Amino acid sequence: MNTLPAIFLSHGAPDLTIREGEVTHFLRSLDQQFSKPNAILVISAHWLTDLPRVSTAQNPRTIYDFSGFPEQLYHLNYPAPGAPELASRIVSLLTQADIPCETHPERGLDHGAWTPLLLAYPAADIPVTQLSIQYYRDPLYHCKLGQALEPLRQEGVLIIGSGGITHNLNAFDQNYNAPPPYWVEQFDQWVAKTIEDGHWDALIRYRQLAPYAPENHPTEEHFLPLFVALGAGGVKAKGIQLHRSYTYGAFSMAAYAFS
Repeated sequence: MNTLPAIFLSHGAPDLTIREGEVTHFLRSLDQQFSKPNAILVISAHWLTDLPRVSTAQNPRTIYDFSGFPEQLYHLNYPAPGAPELASRIVSLLTQADIPCETHPERGLDHGAWTPLLLAYPAADIPVTQLSIQYYRDPLYHCKLGQALEPLRQEGVLIIGSGGITHNLNAFDQNYNAPPPYWVEQFDQWVAKTIEDGHWDALIRYRQLAPYAPENHPTEEHFLPLFVALGAGGVKAKGIQLHRSYTYGAFSMAAYAFS
């Protein structure tokens, strides 16, 4: 099998699966861009723990970790099999890298995982597990976490960091197709250029260097999965933009691949 990239997806709002637009068209074509994975590992912005925790669930449930959206969303299901063997491999890799980790026997798939997967791999026939992020740790730590996972890419595992290039709920526009405000575009363009140029040190220091960083990320949990994907791309990783669009004004839906 060809080595798979590590990718970052902006998953947007939970209603993405029942919308139509540029990003849904992109996600529905994602399975055509790479070889079919043996398994999928999702690092989601919606699973936050003190230490890295990986799910060993045999049949992970679909978690509806949101409220106030259309009723039909609560009837969607993503019945992919779990990946306990992959979870064991992840524990081994993190242990080798001196990164303490834990397992969770029942953790299901939150909407940061199942929302993009339902569009990209609707057959739900690929084993999936999730790995948590550490909300109190910085981008460099998450980059090193990703570096420990890099061997998985040669083993047919698609590593997906799922979050948001921009994520400020206070700027959420009720209009799904609202244009992005200036400060969202400026940050989004800075991230794209920094990744294109391979300036990883600058990306890791985005909080100090990027325009409007605090406005786009009042909290960092939706940006941290990007650094796991970056690290998993390898020490000589090159990044390419797979997609760019916006939803609800404040949400950049940009996606990137690192390899």
